[in-house]
Amino acid sequence: MDILVTYDVNTEDKAGRRRLRRVAKLCEDYGQRVQYSVFECTVDHMHMDAMLAALEKEIDHEKDSLRIYRLHGGRKTTVKTFGRDQYVDFSAPLVL
Repeated sequence: MDILVTYDVNTEDKAGRRRLRRVAKLCEDYGQRVQYSVFECTVDHMHMDAMLAALEKEIDHEKDSLRIYRLHGGRKTTVKTFGRDQYVDFSAPLVL
């Protein structure tokens, strides 16, 4: 399934900046960054559950926000981009 992961981590203190780095690293493990705090991921149910559990442990529920949107129909039919789009479709053949 294709999902969109967005987050807003409060970085007013050192712990917040650490949480931000950890959340970003976790998201990089499952998808690709399309904006500073936005990732597009293609995951199965097992990886989605693991990702959500790991992300939920990292955020501060009083200060941070984490949102997951399911892209029904996949990225190609639900996402329109304007301007710079550096998304790479890793399911397609890559030419080096």
